Amino acid sequence: MPGNSIALWDPLVRLFHVSIAGVFVANYFFTEGGDDWHVWLGYYAMGWLLVRLLWGFVGPRSARWADFWPTPARLAAHVRSLRTRRPEHRLGHSPLGALVMILMLLAMLTAGLSGWAMEEVDALWGADWPLQVHETAVNGLLVLVCLHIAAAVFESFQVRDNLPLSMLTGRRRRLPDDSAH
Repeated sequence: MPGNSIALWDPLVRLFHVSIAGVFVANYFFTEGGDDWHVWLGYYAMGWLLVRLLWGFVGPRSARWADFWPTPARLAAHVRSLRTRRPEHRLGHSPLGALVMILMLLAMLTAGLSGWAMEEVDALWGADWPLQVHETAVNGLLVLVCLHIAAAVFESFQVRDNLPLSMLTGRRRRLPDDSAH
């Protein structure tokens, strides 16, 4: 595949993706809210979130926010391509994929901040709303993760390119008109 592929996802983006996925699975399914593992994995995820935020400004092109930010025009063109069943093979995130990714990052941030507030802000000790915010964010994140996985599989079939594998290897199939790289 290296002759027919191009390097796309840098190691930091791939490590972020695998780390966050692992933390989410561990904290959602295997730890008890408030126990040490749950809290420390949450802090670890928040650290990664900060790194990824900064990497979106200084990292390589495919990691930069400007390269895939889901503008209304990009979203409309992508939805049109799906409705007309003319999938666009593009490097990087699709506009809808970028939108879901941003929503997942916001849900993670909300979960992290509300979890931190429950643990560390004395004035909130015993208040119900931080826990409700935390649980809503995490359950919303679960829905977004399922949507993300389903969309990656669907899009893989649409463009005939294994997108989940590309996040692990960092390589994507070249675009049909991309012979220069």
